[in-house]
Amino acid sequence: MATEATTTNFQNSDFRPVPQPPDFHPEVIVSPHDGLHFWQFMIAGSVAGCVEHMAMFPVDTVKTHMQALGSCPIKSVGVRHALRSILKSEGLPGLYRGIGAMGLGAGPAHAVYFSIYEVCKKYFSGENPNNSAAHAVSGVCATVASDAVFTPMDTVKQRLQLGNSAAYRGVFDCVKKVLKEEGFGAFYASYRTTVLMNAPYTAVHFTTYEALKRGLIEISPESVSDERVIVHATAGALAGASAAVITTPLDVVKTQLQCQGVCGCDRFKSSSIGDVVKTIVRKDGYKGLVRGWIPRMLFHAPAAAICWSTYEAAKAFFQEINASSESGT
Repeated sequence: MATEATTTNFQNSDFRPVPQPPDFHPEVIVSPHDGLHFWQFMIAGSVAGCVEHMAMFPVDTVKTHMQALGSCPIKSVGVRHALRSILKSEGLPGLYRGIGAMGLGAGPAHAVYFSIYEVCKKYFSGENPNNSAAHAVSGVCATVASDAVFTPMDTVKQRLQLGNSAAYRGVFDCVKKVLKEEGFGAFYASYRTTVLMNAPYTAVHFTTYEALKRGLIEISPESVSDERVIVHATAGALAGASAAVITTPLDVVKTQLQCQGVCGCDRFKSSSIGDVVKTIVRKDGYKGLVRGWIPRMLFHAPAAAICWSTYEAAKAFFQEINASSESGT
């Protein structure tokens, strides 16, 4: 009886042991896939690409001028000198020459870019959202497809950025002249270099972005909803900057190939990367291979921040629409 009484007393709520503070680690749930339709990825990517490139276009113009030196009027590799030379020769509109070509190319290319990435990421990673190798491979697949769409307009864009109004009156005039004087192959002269540059760029970029995004979310998972834009922008900026610096030499080669013959720039006998590298080193030393790395980094860091935050916001918008339609049915 005494034992029963004792047991009863300890079971009484007044005698409950004081609970110890739990070692609480909130679980961060990362969806392996976002559950959107293919066309929704395409629209989100297209919007993100257009916003990114239009916002950062003046910086891209300065980078193009710095990398495409030959007999061009701009002789300095300094950012301020290049910017001053553009403003002096063409004024503020000179920073936006070729923006029409960028608008025509960026939307479709980024639609392909992000939709292919998402599909490949789902296929290669399975149910593991932390698979860095899958992110890298998916990024490479995405860039091979998107560069096939974007390279022709990128060529037009860079020629317009360098050429004066007498050389090309606009996007369609540039397209006609290139086709007439150099043939269709001129639009893809830099495709191989572009892919070789963008493959490591996207592999580093997407892997770094996914890892940083996951890491930033784990730091403060309870406020991730409130800080979603900050997380995506920060991860995107760091990923874009690191990938841009690593791939600058190949970007210089790509610019040289796309702008050959324009404004007195060198024309190459072949589109061989090795030949272009030898020419650059012979004329300007190894420093010529890293021309424009500062504006390139200044372009890709904020551009990636803008692009990823816009893309993730667009995906969140579509996710809400999909959730509402499912709950409605």
